[in-house]
Amino acid sequence: MAYSDFSLTKFKKDFQINIHEQNDLFSNILPIQISDKLINILEETTELALAINTEKARSEMIITPILLEVRRSADCQISLFSGTDFNVDNDKGLNGYCDFVISRSKEQLTINAPVIIIVEAKNENIKNGLGQCMAAMLAAQIFNEREGNNIKTIYGAVTTGDIWKFLKLEGINLFVDLNNYYIKELNKILGILIQGIQG
Repeated sequence: MAYSDFSLTKFKKDFQINIHEQNDLFSNILPIQISDKLINILEETTELALAINTEKARSEMIITPILLEVRRSADCQISLFSGTDFNVDNDKGLNGYCDFVISRSKEQLTINAPVIIIVEAKNENIKNGLGQCMAAMLAAQIFNEREGNNIKTIYGAVTTGDIWKFLKLEGINLFVDLNNYYIKELNKILGILIQGIQG
């Protein structure tokens, strides 16, 4: 079993986590100024990625440039992992590959302090990616507890590249923002992601 095997229903059944649906979960987060570099990249790549319409194209041409902007905003003091094995608890199915992991440690060789888990929505279905994202977020929480990392909140996102849905895990409470954020709201998306790395 792996993260990708978790539906929302299976996650709720397997783990004692309280799931709260909430409108405007991130309404207090300020939008972030987008760099000219990211604007120029996305002007060139977004339309192309949406026309190609594959997960690989969206990942490489939309999601990765956005996450690199987050890394630059942190003066490269965080690490970014893509398609990395993140095996935390095989018995509970908390293992397998994560599409993207952002760690609060700048070490790039291994994941040391995961704070944000990002799942690419398969077949552009955001809802179907929620269980996978929640399972990987729980794994990040368990990992941090084992490693003695003082990280109280794990953030998550399920995205198609042009649509983002955010989650937040604190203790046994997992909050799902009912709002979707669209690529035209990129400064808000960046704000949420940067809040995630700052804690």
